[in-house]
Amino acid sequence: MFAFVPAAVFLLLFGVGVLRDRRRFGNAVYLGLAVTSFGIGLLAGIDDAPPGVAETVMIVLLLALGIGPVVLAGLLCANGVKMVRREGRSPANLLTLLAGLGMFAVMGLAIAAALTRSPVLGVLVGTTLLVLAYVSFLFLCFVGYAYLYGRMRLRPDADYVVVLGSGLIGGRSVPPLLASRLERGREVYETLAARGGDTPVLIASGGQGPDEELPESHAMADYLVERGFPAGAVVREDRSRTTEENMLFSKELMERDRPGSSCVIVTNNFHAFRAALSARRAGVDGQVVGSPTAAYFWPSATLREFVAVFLQYKVVNIGICLTLVLFGILAWAVR
Repeated sequence: MFAFVPAAVFLLLFGVGVLRDRRRFGNAVYLGLAVTSFGIGLLAGIDDAPPGVAETVMIVLLLALGIGPVVLAGLLCANGVKMVRREGRSPANLLTLLAGLGMFAVMGLAIAAALTRSPVLGVLVGTTLLVLAYVSFLFLCFVGYAYLYGRMRLRPDADYVVVLGSGLIGGRSVPPLLASRLERGREVYETLAARGGDTPVLIASGGQGPDEELPESHAMADYLVERGFPAGAVVREDRSRTTEENMLFSKELMERDRPGSSCVIVTNNFHAFRAALSARRAGVDGQVVGSPTAAYFWPSATLREFVAVFLQYKVVNIGICLTLVLFGILAWAVR
């Protein structure tokens, strides 16, 4: 029973964190620690399980650890090839391919260390696996909590709907990715308008990039109005270039017209949790909801979002990674 005490503590911290503010990465970490502690508790008590259960669990774990990484690396490589074929060879589109090849490289290095029994390779592999274990844990925390956050009920009291821009085709046309955000924004607007009270306002948020003929917000507003959306209910925020600026400049518009107002922010589902973190840092009282994304696009986009969040906390994360590397160097030194 005591084996489950850490899981209960982390679960309590998770619950308190969600009640305080859903838009905290700490919530994701507490949830991950609670699930991990619960799993360790189950393994600790496996000796008391009925005959055959312990053996079955161990076989499943060994298969998962042995075959799982190979399957995952293969799927990542396949997705990376599809991304390059459909979206081009930009660095962001190569993420899943590079991740898959990196996993195969680590597995090859581990096999070489086992065959050669090289102390240097052994320490290198061990250190690499420690760092990868830490990063993988954070990634699973990120994905798991982002999934839960994206399924939270829509707040009914928002005064604004803020749709984030994402670039234009040919410098002036709304691409499918952005169109999905706008259609989701329209749905949220109609839901809020149906509640009664003050009519909500939709803010199209996006400035003009160097390769664009007009600000993204203008193309977004035109897209909505051409499809029957009331022109008087759209406000253009046309200065922002980043997600952080989307939040800050949209907040300025909201505070100017309706001080103390709240909002629902619309982006794609893979970007929702990071946008929520940005909204919290900017002091925006807003919930973030996501619009659908093509399945093949999701893995690469999610990796990109995780890297961005990882680097937001770079002092802590890089510090922990360097500490793990130092442990590996010390292990080599004392041999």
